[in-house]
Amino acid sequence: MSLSFRQSDILLVAEQEGRVTVEGLAERFHVTVQTIRRDLTELSEAGKLDRVHGGAVLRSGVSNIGYEDRRALNHEAKTRIAERCAADIPEGSSIFMNIGTSTEAVARQLLKHKNLMVVTNNMNVANILADNPDCQIVVAGGVLRRSDSGLVGNLAVSTIRQFKFDHAIIGCSALDADGDLMDFDLQEVLVSQTIIEQARQISLVADASKFQRTAPARIASLSDVDMVYTDLPLPGDLHQKCIDWNTKIIEC
Repeated sequence: MSLSFRQSDILLVAEQEGRVTVEGLAERFHVTVQTIRRDLTELSEAGKLDRVHGGAVLRSGVSNIGYEDRRALNHEAKTRIAERCAADIPEGSSIFMNIGTSTEAVARQLLKHKNLMVVTNNMNVANILADNPDCQIVVAGGVLRRSDSGLVGNLAVSTIRQFKFDHAIIGCSALDADGDLMDFDLQEVLVSQTIIEQARQISLVADASKFQRTAPARIASLSDVDMVYTDLPLPGDLHQKCIDWNTKIIEC
């Protein structure tokens, strides 16, 4: 993609400030908000920025974008993914749900499920499911990470090892070309790896933005996952690899 002078300047602003808003850019460059929205869409499609509500943020590399921005990112796709994933969870199941906005979206779709037991290190998931009177909630111990209300560390791992789950519903920060699930926080990675060890069936919920992002820490491979719920085809040869690994892909 050949960037216009304005789009190059937008990237410079994003690099300096971390986040840009549609209205702020329209005022800065003296153009309409529609023009800026088009610029941000093109920059997102080129892999330069991630669109969030009202603007865009730098595509992450070694640090994650803000939790509220991640919650707004690809909201419609996450909702479709969550609806399908929740529909495949039978009532009367034991479930583990880890940290992430995609797992939060699944929790919202489980509010009418009956006779569930949910163990989570995600305080947001626990608060969402508190509105389901037919759901028993167990919150894993650990160190509270205030940025996203996640519980991490050895105490969280120790709690998880006390259970064997019917289902684990997990998210990740990035999915690389080799099919590895990646994240930013080594403590969170250890928790996610323990979840995978303790579950009979593992479901990954990941919208297509995860295909374009990078993160430094490896959680596991798609070969360790039973189901992948996503909104677009997997890139490159990952679809064939998943067939070879007996990993089922469900496009929502």
